Amino acid sequence: MPPQHESREPDCVVVGGGIFGCWLALHLTRELSFSVALFEREPALLRRASYNNQARVHNGYHYPRSILTGLRSRMNSGRFLREYSECVDRTFAQYYAVARVRSNVTAAQFEQFCARIGAPLAPAEPYVRRWFNDELIERVWRTEEWAFDSDALAERMRADLAAAGVEVVMEHDVLRVAKSAGARRLELEVCARATGALRGVACDHVFNATYSNLNGLLARSGVEKLALRHDVTEIALVEVPPELACVGVTVMCGPFFSFMPFPPRKLHSLSHVRYTPHRAWHDGDADFDNASFFREPNESSFCLHMLKDAARYFPAVASFVQRDSLFELKTVLPQSAHDDSRPILFSRHTELPGLVSVLGGKVDNIYDLERELGLLFDRGVAA
Repeated sequence: MPPQHESREPDCVVVGGGIFGCWLALHLTRELSFSVALFEREPALLRRASYNNQARVHNGYHYPRSILTGLRSRMNSGRFLREYSECVDRTFAQYYAVARVRSNVTAAQFEQFCARIGAPLAPAEPYVRRWFNDELIERVWRTEEWAFDSDALAERMRADLAAAGVEVVMEHDVLRVAKSAGARRLELEVCARATGALRGVACDHVFNATYSNLNGLLARSGVEKLALRHDVTEIALVEVPPELACVGVTVMCGPFFSFMPFPPRKLHSLSHVRYTPHRAWHDGDADFDNASFFREPNESSFCLHMLKDAARYFPAVASFVQRDSLFELKTVLPQSAHDDSRPILFSRHTELPGLVSVLGGKVDNIYDLERELGLLFDRGVAA
């Protein structure tokens, strides 16, 4: 650790200004009464994985192979809608369909799953049913699901953090965490991206909420890496025909696709289970590393793959016009690739007591952190 150029001593430091890092900083300040500093390497909040995704506010439907994830989504989505209502687009109709072949669930199984988790489900209107290829689609339902506007959510987070008194430091990298020689337990080495200037920050608790860079910070700090899987993903942004402007569609549950409004760009997103991931690796694989995402060009699979396959099930997709693509690293726990679950990761590191790594899979997972924080600080456990 180099000599300390400037010292600031909050109780807690959050590393990462995505949705999870921002929510953590707010909860630590408002509910647990800690002083908090948040460091983000980008010039704005919520600009990486929190932006580059399909922006779905899940209501449980997406997880028929993981009833616990479905139930948690149902529990959390209502709260998210109440607390961030101005950041959510509720103006479109969301439809789910089950394919006749290659699906991991049948229509009857999907209906049973929705009944078990209490997710509203109604047969699609006849005119909607005619949008689909009847030979390939078994059944279609109207559901209740929404999209969040990440630009509006970032502005809300920025205002909330300022009102709560959280020190937000943009365009700074936290290089490493070490045991402190002083009264505080931990010290961070922080680097300003524009100038390269270094400074030390001492604190009692560090929350590593850097998503795809979790293991980067751990490795630089001499802490054992987590088992994580990374995918380079593409979400295509498209213009849809006028009759689909207020429509979202998800075909379940296998190598299929979904499209829905993407509020920040006034376009629709198009994602495909098979073709959205471009390549994948696990931390520690010799042939891949996260830095390759920035070094290697990413070519769109929209025209050759996404468009052609999705149009077999929903013919109007053939008329979609691609306007852009969002490329990002998607990071999940390895088991999630098998059972489609989306648990949060809340990992304490014994090598550096006070350091915790946090990973979430979807926007409403933020509320699952309450219980873990209650246990960590012995403040009671949220229901």
